Amino acid sequence: MAKKRKSGGRKKGSSGKSKNVQCSKCGRIVPSDKAKRRTKRVSSVDPQLARELRQGGSYVPSKIVTQIYCISCAVHTGKVHIRQQSERKSHLRRR
Repeated sequence: MAKKRKSGGRKKGSSGKSKNVQCSKCGRIVPSDKAKRRTKRVSSVDPQLARELRQGGSYVPSKIVTQIYCISCAVHTGKVHIRQQSERKSHLRRR
């Protein structure tokens, strides 16, 4: 069977054993190159108040939060979708 990616879907390459990280949802220990990361900006100010402050010309700070998920939690929460085998390489045909 043909291999889809040279890397096998991992970022490790030839760097040896990758470090382990903990899933933010279930606490499972997974290799860092296999874990799925989602970053989002989180503001400590209420969105309605932040909108008013921005209109007034002030700066509203926000933090960047990185969530790390194992594959099963990423699928369960909808961060990653499982495609059928016939649809897995469909993005290559569209170009």
